[in-house]
Amino acid sequence: MDVLGGLLDGVRARGAFVLRLSLDPPWSMRIQDEAPLTLICVTRGGAVVRTASGERFDVGRGDVVIARGIEHYVFADAPSTEPQVVIHPGNRCTTLRGDDLRFEMSVGVRTWGNAAAGADRSVVATYEGRSAVSARLLDALPSVLVLRAAEWHTPLVDLLADEAGRDGPGQATYLDRLLDLLLMDVLRTWFADDDRAPTWWNAERDAVVGTALRLMYHNPEHPWTVAELAARVGNSRAAFARRFTDRVGEPPIAFLTDWRLALAADMLTSSEATVASIARRVGYGTPFALSSAFKRAYGTSPVAYRAAAG
Repeated sequence: MDVLGGLLDGVRARGAFVLRLSLDPPWSMRIQDEAPLTLICVTRGGAVVRTASGERFDVGRGDVVIARGIEHYVFADAPSTEPQVVIHPGNRCTTLRGDDLRFEMSVGVRTWGNAAAGADRSVVATYEGRSAVSARLLDALPSVLVLRAAEWHTPLVDLLADEAGRDGPGQATYLDRLLDLLLMDVLRTWFADDDRAPTWWNAERDAVVGTALRLMYHNPEHPWTVAELAARVGNSRAAFARRFTDRVGEPPIAFLTDWRLALAADMLTSSEATVASIARRVGYGTPFALSSAFKRAYGTSPVAYRAAAG
């Protein structure tokens, strides 16, 4: 598993929600669901995204918005349209007064809005899960990003929009896979611009450092040393350490420690494995060694971290 795979594992931990919006103007909704990751794919007409911090994004057909849920925002037909509905955590929809609209605005299979054939249409997909592994990738994104239709070419947006309105055997699983593909495609396209990509993302393309990263990703339990990693990639220890730090932004063992502890954090919240078992799986010889490192990084013990996650 790498960071992109970890992102999918983490945000999918509590499932994903796919819905088509079909709306005639004027319409506006305040999004305060605080989901870790939301994709909005505009398939017809246009819209505006206004964040609580004052940013504004005008979007049209083929544009994709990713919102990280770290601030509330308004999704509307026009900048001046005041919110009429509120989207709460768990995709609960209400009026501004709090009246439930879950069924009142249902206009078809996985389709919600004020008109069955609205002038403005979008597909909204929300991931509910959180993970320590995915935080490295999510933290490299702005709170809201927009990938313009002109920046990429993919059939996935239209395919997801079509399939979201269908029902049948295996349809939910099919939509999940389409959504994952779309998310990966958006992120890979976004980070293809070197000015947008974090250093460690570009480092994966480096012949030496990329190989070392993959060794760490796929074998966190191995007792790696800088010397062994250097030997595996055909470098001297000093040359490898300099190159890794230059490309990634931190030394090899510091990066490996962060990776191991993020994996441990996710195992604590997604499984019933013992701390001793998790320690072995992420390269710590004893539960005490893991607990000490974990507390330094997360400010709490593994047991307390698991209990706090519920």
